[in-house]
Amino acid sequence: MAISTRIGMSLAEFIAESNDQPFELINGERIPKMPTVAGHNETIHALLMRLSAHVDAHDLGMARAEVTFVLTDRYDPDWVEGSRTPDVMFISAERLQAYRAAHPDWRDKPYLIVPDFVAEIVSPNDTFSKIDEKVDAYLADGVRMIWVIDPQRRKAFVFTPDDEPQRPFGDDILDAEDVIPGFRVKLSDLFA
Repeated sequence: MAISTRIGMSLAEFIAESNDQPFELINGERIPKMPTVAGHNETIHALLMRLSAHVDAHDLGMARAEVTFVLTDRYDPDWVEGSRTPDVMFISAERLQAYRAAHPDWRDKPYLIVPDFVAEIVSPNDTFSKIDEKVDAYLADGVRMIWVIDPQRRKAFVFTPDDEPQRPFGDDILDAEDVIPGFRVKLSDLFA
């Protein structure tokens, strides 16, 4: 008889250890969250300000930067199997309201809900394989759209579960219409 090892940790342990050293839990591996550089933060801020203004103006849900969401065991909601901390994320109003109604103590935990949209800003120390691994994880988690924005090369990649990646660059428009109604941004505006 094969003995399986349970991957992850209790939610209480995850919260306590994250307070000491923030990390993501991907495929059972703890990946420490490293400090970011100023240019990385500027791009996050540029995207978040535009996204938040649009989401708030149209009451579409919630946009946040560098907020953790966790993936719990479907049979044990107090067991964390994975966690992610995207640079920017969006959760639709309908899903957010249902989540908060189902979790009255939601303020005391990381988000136990997968976002509809995430954006990752490529840092100077990121490798292609690590970014690719994150995109695969987000898609497996159920994220509906992922933007990977590369400020150094002034280009982006757009991933969805069913389509080939798009590769906007220069003054091309990043379009999240399928997930965030009406949200579009000129890529070059994120690097101003």
